[in-house]
Amino acid sequence: MNFSLAAEQTELQRSARRFFASRCTSADVRAAMASERGWDEGAWSSACELGWASLASLGWVELCVVMEEAGRSLACVPLFSNVCLAANALRAAARLETSDALDRIESGSALGTLVAGADIRARQDGAECVLDGEALHVVDGHTADVLVVAVPDGSEGLYVVDAGAVGVVRRKVPTLDETRSLASVTLRGVRVPVANHIGDRAAVARAVHRAAVALAAESLGGAERCLDAATEYAKTRVQFGRPIGSFQAVKHRLADMLVVVETARSAVLWAASVADTDDLDELAVAAPLARSYATEAFFRCAADSLQIHGGIGFTWEHDAHLFLKRARASLSLLGTPADDRETIACLVVDTEAAWT
Repeated sequence: MNFSLAAEQTELQRSARRFFASRCTSADVRAAMASERGWDEGAWSSACELGWASLASLGWVELCVVMEEAGRSLACVPLFSNVCLAANALRAAARLETSDALDRIESGSALGTLVAGADIRARQDGAECVLDGEALHVVDGHTADVLVVAVPDGSEGLYVVDAGAVGVVRRKVPTLDETRSLASVTLRGVRVPVANHIGDRAAVARAVHRAAVALAAESLGGAERCLDAATEYAKTRVQFGRPIGSFQAVKHRLADMLVVVETARSAVLWAASVADTDDLDELAVAAPLARSYATEAFFRCAADSLQIHGGIGFTWEHDAHLFLKRARASLSLLGTPADDRETIACLVVDTEAAWT
């Protein structure tokens, strides 16, 4: 497998880095954090003009290239919720009935997100389906126009729900990571046409696994940014008459950070390549592996970067704490590394049993 980017993908990466550097600066991110919306409407409009609302149609490697750059800047745009969750889920369903919702989301005229909760249930009542339950920690759930609801069992599958439908209750919730807005979404007897039941259990699995790969790519970008910031600071911060980067303990810590970043990169590129195929069995291994490693790498690099920055890294004015909070929150988004390792272990045991 080729773990390098093609020329077009490299150019896309450069373009994304320029965009986020100019439209998602530290000041922009902090302003978005303080707003009720939680993201920058102007920056998102500019991203839509570049066609990024339809990134899922290009391929998962291309999407992950952009998500990596988004992670480097803690991008204050609803890219993850709109593209990696909603558009991804609609494309995983691959049903004609999704075309209107998908067109609205990928044109930038509507925002979407994925709603997943263990207690969400669906039942058919004549020509309609009735949804009940609650989902916590829905990314950008308070601003979404289209909800793609994942039902875990019973009438499992994906359901398209208008966020303004009767029975939908949304509430923004306080979070550790203020750079990513979360909401609780409650469904109280929400009725949708049967045609809005767009996907089966396989569609749910494919959507969740691909979203996990995107989260891994975002975490990789965050980890790399933390490494770059720590390295630059170690070159300029002088202590005892010499740059702190000349001390062996700091050198070793930076070297260890580099190793985990590059290892995470290999895992993410493999998972992104698998996500572009129809091999759901391989994706079921690649996605949790990439997510567990990349999110832990991000948290480790964020924590080490803060330590290398010393006292200034603990101040509100410095961005080190923003990356640490995003890294910690990402460890629990869409599951945990422990969940991922258990999933992989179970798959390995099942495979070995099939061969004996």
